[in-house]
Amino acid sequence: MEFLGTTQTASYCSPRRTCLFPDPAPTSITQDSYQSYFLPGYHYLSSWRPSLFCKGSSVPPGADERLAPARRPPTVLPSLRSALHARYSPHDWHQANVAQLTGSEASRRWAGKLNSDSMRLMQDKDQLTYQMQEGSRRNLGQRLSSLDFWRAELVYELDYLLTESQALETAKKRLECAADEMQGPLKTALECLYNREKRMGIDLVHDDVEKCLIKEVDLLKDWQAKMRKLAERINQQLGINRDVQHALEQDLSDKNSAHFIDEKCFNLRNTSDSINFYHGVEKIDGTVSVPETWAKFSEDNIRSSQHARANSVRLHNETEAALETASEETWSRYTSTNLAFNKRISEVADAKNKLQAQLAKTLQEIFQTENTIMLLERSIMAKESPLKVAQTRLEERTKRPNIELCRDAPQFQLVNEVFTIDDTLQTLKQRLREAHDTLQMLVLNKSKLEHELSVKTNSFIIDKKCMDMRKTFPSSPRLVGYV
Repeated sequence: MEFLGTTQTASYCSPRRTCLFPDPAPTSITQDSYQSYFLPGYHYLSSWRPSLFCKGSSVPPGADERLAPARRPPTVLPSLRSALHARYSPHDWHQANVAQLTGSEASRRWAGKLNSDSMRLMQDKDQLTYQMQEGSRRNLGQRLSSLDFWRAELVYELDYLLTESQALETAKKRLECAADEMQGPLKTALECLYNREKRMGIDLVHDDVEKCLIKEVDLLKDWQAKMRKLAERINQQLGINRDVQHALEQDLSDKNSAHFIDEKCFNLRNTSDSINFYHGVEKIDGTVSVPETWAKFSEDNIRSSQHARANSVRLHNETEAALETASEETWSRYTSTNLAFNKRISEVADAKNKLQAQLAKTLQEIFQTENTIMLLERSIMAKESPLKVAQTRLEERTKRPNIELCRDAPQFQLVNEVFTIDDTLQTLKQRLREAHDTLQMLVLNKSKLEHELSVKTNSFIIDKKCMDMRKTFPSSPRLVGYV
């Protein structure tokens, strides 16, 4: 047997020979004298030795003679003669070969039987695996069919519920719009009543206009209360519809997710890229329902939706009737009040026209006076520059040296010019003050006229203002909630 990485003829397996000295006595190579050879990266295996051919043998004598024919054979026997007893006999060698062949034949027969049994086992398991996989795929297909059925039912019911909820939401908005539209006429009627309280003297009378306004206010408030109460009921029903809608959408979303997952599982094959090992997943049971409770859950959601739709239809019809009645009654009351207003306004129109004519003349005179004041102010400002020129000339002429400081004609002319311009400015300023006083008198007279006009025509102004406000009464489509 050769050691790993060595040969029996290597120099370190036998004593080194020379041609000058006789060979030393043969010795046996044992575990104590042999240094094992290891490949790089192998661990130290000094504790292990093979059971067969673990000891080296000495070189046969014939080899020494061929290598060195001139040497004499040794006359002394080797000192370690016991090394000859470590060799195997031919009988051992034949037994070892027979044992090796017998064991190999037994192993081959066992391997053949195992291979044939393994082939049958693999065929059986492959068939079983295929059948189980097809059964799972068939069950997934049936599950997908059930999911498609309930998804169609949920989508159908959800569409109807959304339609009814949208109609109810529209009815609610119409009620709110109608109530808001009535707020304008109500505010106008109340403001008319408050404004008519500002009438003075004999005009503060409980006439037909005031009676019609009070009836109109009561009617509008009554219908607003009814509409808001009906809108509150609709709002509660919409809350129920939203809860039912959420349940349907959640159920539909869950079924869509389950359908996507089951369809993905249905389409998985042994050659798919997304398959992987998930050890222990078969021991996890996170199910929360059985097929009976699963179907009953969707059926209960659909029944709740049908009940909510029936209530929505009833509220919608009630809303339509209320809006139509409210529109007719409010328009009738609005027309009666306007007729009373027109009759009252025609009785005070003449006095108002006379006072307005007098006030217009006063305003024209105020405009003329303001224009005169503006011209006077401009004239005064125009005289300031000539006065500055004259005074500057006098100032500069005072700087003439010695005898040149003469009281000549230019000097007299400049002094006279300064006095004349100054007198002119004083006259214009006096006239400006008189113009301002006149303007104040005209403004005061205008205030008196306006006060007199407000006193004489107070009732007409109030009623006219009320009629102007009542021109914006909402139309019939707005009163029934259409924008």
